[in-house]
Amino acid sequence: MKNLDLVIPIDKENESIERIDEKCINCGYCRNVCENEITVGRMYDLGITGRPICINCGQCANMCPTESIQEKMDYLKVKKIIKDKSKIVVVSVAPAVRVALGEEFGIERGTNVEGKMVSALRKLGANYVTDITFGADLTIMEEAKELVTRIKENKNLPQFTSCCPAWIKYAEIFYPELLSNLSTVKSPISMQGVTIKTYFAKQKNINPKDIINVVIAPCTAKKYEIKRKEMNDSSKYTGVENLRDNDYVLTTRELAKWIKEENIDFINLKEDKFDSPLGKGTGAGVIFGNTGGVMEAALRTAYYFITQKDLEDDKIKFEDVRGMQGLKEAQVDFDGLKVKVAVANGMKNAKILIDKILNKQCDYHFIEVMNCTGGCIAGGGQPKTTIIENIETKKKRIEGLYTDDEKLEKRVSYKNPEIIEIYNKFYGEPNSKIAEDLLHTTYKDKSYLLNK
Repeated sequence: MKNLDLVIPIDKENESIERIDEKCINCGYCRNVCENEITVGRMYDLGITGRPICINCGQCANMCPTESIQEKMDYLKVKKIIKDKSKIVVVSVAPAVRVALGEEFGIERGTNVEGKMVSALRKLGANYVTDITFGADLTIMEEAKELVTRIKENKNLPQFTSCCPAWIKYAEIFYPELLSNLSTVKSPISMQGVTIKTYFAKQKNINPKDIINVVIAPCTAKKYEIKRKEMNDSSKYTGVENLRDNDYVLTTRELAKWIKEENIDFINLKEDKFDSPLGKGTGAGVIFGNTGGVMEAALRTAYYFITQKDLEDDKIKFEDVRGMQGLKEAQVDFDGLKVKVAVANGMKNAKILIDKILNKQCDYHFIEVMNCTGGCIAGGGQPKTTIIENIETKKKRIEGLYTDDEKLEKRVSYKNPEIIEIYNKFYGEPNSKIAEDLLHTTYKDKSYLLNK
């Protein structure tokens, strides 16, 4: 029997996670992480709300030792759809997946298995495999331009990043007064999805209604994100009714499970490459999976937008925003313009920073918030690790993405040839009318869920 003092409540209608009661051993890990690390569990009263409040981050699932809490499995639905030859299945993979998936097959932590992963997805039946580092570069183009505009107009500062759906939902519920400070840009997966069903569909001469967009993500909150009502801009653009920008999200763990069930010899797979367009990303897009990565990627491009000059090679790394510290801050000099930035690593630390800002104890121009400690590399759908190895595993995954960044010839988003091409052919320029329509979004005050 469950001890309700030890078990965090989960709504049966939760879009991302579920509990299998008979597997619960009353260890208390789920309540501890939700209350003390994510803070959600201690910010509402179930007796008042009547329903559990959840930001879908899945950290309770990561901590559960018995699989009592797990992501809602969608890979079986995708497996069935792939057999329908009238459908074109496009799979897009988030940056953090490639440095964690290998762990499920005994490969050293932090190893980039991108080539084998693409090959495995083709064997599973994907028609196209694209890289969400492209979506990350697209996000940076829009977000950096938005930041520069806000700084020039001294309006709605600080600007908060909007890539993490768990953080967005947290702000909507607990800090609705900050909604005008959130960047309006969609996350990389949402930008990728809407672009596939518009631009990509046209390039490949595919009817958008025949496309099934599948995202492989480290994050359970992405399962919630794609179901938000407003994530259907491809439907508005194409005129195809009931079209969703993305159709399914599978976690890294789900992909590994599917590969194993199909008896694919992952270790010995020949490496393959992503499809283009939407198959190339820069180093800036790759590091999105790390805490501080979105900030660093945005600063690399914002510098260019402000100064019209490229960063020198020895200045392209912003060391002050790297690392696993809970709170990081830096002041960046853009040819005389001083830009103050901060990075919150984990929701517990984000809450500390937000409360200071609201109490006017500090001020910044730009703030990155990621729900999971370490960033997306530690998302609620990543391969599990022991508590003892947890920190070291995160460090190795982070290292893996930074290593990839350093190996790439292009490390700033505005130099990605596919990004240049898509603005020339489709979006025009960052923050253009069509970019605003397809790549930006709005947020809603959800504090009513607290039933105050």
